Amino acid sequence: MTVHFIGAGPGAPDLITLRGRDLIAASPVCLYAGSLVPEALLDYCPPGARIINTAPLSLDEIIAEIETAYAAGQDVARLHSGDLSVWSAMGEQLRRLRALGIPYDVTPGVPSFAAAAAALGTELTLPGVVQSVVLTRTSGRATSMPPAENLAAFAATGATLAIHLSIHVLDRVVAELTPHYGSDCPVAIVWRASWPDERIVRATLETLGGALANELASELERTALILVGRSLGATDFETSRLYAADYDRRFRPLGTTPRFPETT
Repeated sequence: MTVHFIGAGPGAPDLITLRGRDLIAASPVCLYAGSLVPEALLDYCPPGARIINTAPLSLDEIIAEIETAYAAGQDVARLHSGDLSVWSAMGEQLRRLRALGIPYDVTPGVPSFAAAAAALGTELTLPGVVQSVVLTRTSGRATSMPPAENLAAFAATGATLAIHLSIHVLDRVVAELTPHYGSDCPVAIVWRASWPDERIVRATLETLGGALANELASELERTALILVGRSLGATDFETSRLYAADYDRRFRPLGTTPRFPETT
């Protein structure tokens, strides 16, 4: 028996890994975070599977369901939205399973920031513009931010910011970022990336308020991701050396004394 923690992706049911899909299909028990995981993914469950929406459950109740499955020798597919490596509450569940001696494994998923970038048709890192992406959030009722992890500190690096769970404090986000990025810095808000009702708002830090007013901003909550940085929509950037004709690389050795000579 194994508890399979599965990143269910950002929303579209076909944006789940083949491994994740197959584990769901092989597990007689499925625990899914119903507040964010689309029910279409449950179509992969085998006939007769016990399917439990964990949105209204406490941690103790979730672990109790897993213990019941463990006692019955039944594998569990545990679905979380996006990828499990950030803001998934997986860590606290794994801690409890380790204490109980219940085996588990982890299958990664497509993260929401990647789905948002895809929706924008944007590479978040561009040569000569930005080479780092910071995944962050603001403090919320469930989890506070460590003092050193604040928007101003991240903005000072010039990195592209993917700001999660913060649409409700958008005015504060704009106020804290503008001194570092400038009022003309591109920003995009992607709501429910990859879902059928996905919505995108593009603006600058200065014009974002007006743009949202035209988009019924009150509806853009919870699953809205804020992306800020000079890479968004940039067209004037350097061409990388990776595919340059004169770039000597392992898979395309050049010259009489290449850095990585071909072997026979």
